[in-house]
Amino acid sequence: MIKERALKPAPGLVVLLGALVLLGLSIWWFAKSAQTNQPTGVGLSLVGIVAAALLIAGIFAVYPNESKVLTLFGRYVGTVKEAGLWFANPFTIKKKISVRIRNFETGKLKVNDNSSNPIEIGAVVVWQVVDTAEALFEVDDYDNFVKIQSEAALRVLAQSYVYDAHEEGQISLSGNAVDISHQLMGQVQERLAKAGVQVLEARISHLAYAAEIAHAMLQRQQASAIIAARQKIVEGAVGMVENALEMLSRRDIVHLDDERRAAMVSNLLVVLCSERGTQPIVNTGTLYT
Repeated sequence: MIKERALKPAPGLVVLLGALVLLGLSIWWFAKSAQTNQPTGVGLSLVGIVAAALLIAGIFAVYPNESKVLTLFGRYVGTVKEAGLWFANPFTIKKKISVRIRNFETGKLKVNDNSSNPIEIGAVVVWQVVDTAEALFEVDDYDNFVKIQSEAALRVLAQSYVYDAHEEGQISLSGNAVDISHQLMGQVQERLAKAGVQVLEARISHLAYAAEIAHAMLQRQQASAIIAARQKIVEGAVGMVENALEMLSRRDIVHLDDERRAAMVSNLLVVLCSERGTQPIVNTGTLYT
């Protein structure tokens, strides 16, 4: 693999001033030689003009958070990352590559999760070129390479986990966002390392069930929530009934046999677990009549 090699070129401002001086002298000498009819002077002045033009052609600028990759006759020469005005061989090809931080958002991909449920998922990847030689020479188009490999990694990740965890301790796409983001970042970085790209952040930006099963899954989630809420209500009601019976017995307020105790428990549980307000009924008789 071709690795980045830092290049320190000559200061471009000094070369530019020298080229302008040479160009001015050559033009003056050309005019003077032409007036005095000196072919040698005319020829040398033309050489000076061409040399000045070559010097100016070799001057290039590098802007902040930008780099220039230099190649000479197909051979990689080096990379200039320091901002400023520089001079290099005028025959070198100078390819500009941005090293700014960029972000890429995938589209809404439709994939099946680990339970074969169709889901929609999208992600945001923040990346930066750190090796310009690899980015330019190891892949055909590093920008497009980032997009394709990011989507491929996201698909693999979505197929490895379930949307919702149905077992305790199970990792899910919706319930473990931090862990999933770390794994996505690792998988994308592994795929993009060969392109000289560093992944700074990767996170899920969109996650939902596919339209064809969204309603059914919503009912399932609602049923799970209702069951969990009912379980809490029943647990609390049983505790309150137990405390009530214990206080009645301890304070010797009333003595209940097993049948009356069962009836009180039933009534209290109905009152405590009912979704609607209870309507009291006055019993003028007894439990047995």
